[in-house]
Amino acid sequence: MLGENFVYFFTVQGFFVGIIFGILKSFNAEDLLTYTFLITIFFYLFSHIIVALYYRTITAKNYNFPKEIHEKELDLFVKEISKREKLIDSACKITDAAVKMNSDDLAGHKV
Repeated sequence: MLGENFVYFFTVQGFFVGIIFGILKSFNAEDLLTYTFLITIFFYLFSHIIVALYYRTITAKNYNFPKEIHEKELDLFVKEISKREKLIDSACKITDAAVKMNSDDLAGHKV
């Protein structure tokens, strides 16, 4: 839906809400017109705010994304993570070997 059409649609909704509210709350024609006018103006201004925020988020998403730079950084991160995983795996193997040697030594001394 175009922004202009949204403003029209929301303003007409505000007009009808204003008429219904005015009929329910007012006791004379002046109050009916006042309620209808104020509620319609509120809906009109609110619809403009919504459309402005919508277009602001649309244009914010259309900026130039430096894909190559991010891909290079992500490749660097993957390499670093791989190095750290290898280091952790070797440390786990050394720890497992040390635990096994300790358990063998304790088993040999108890006999």
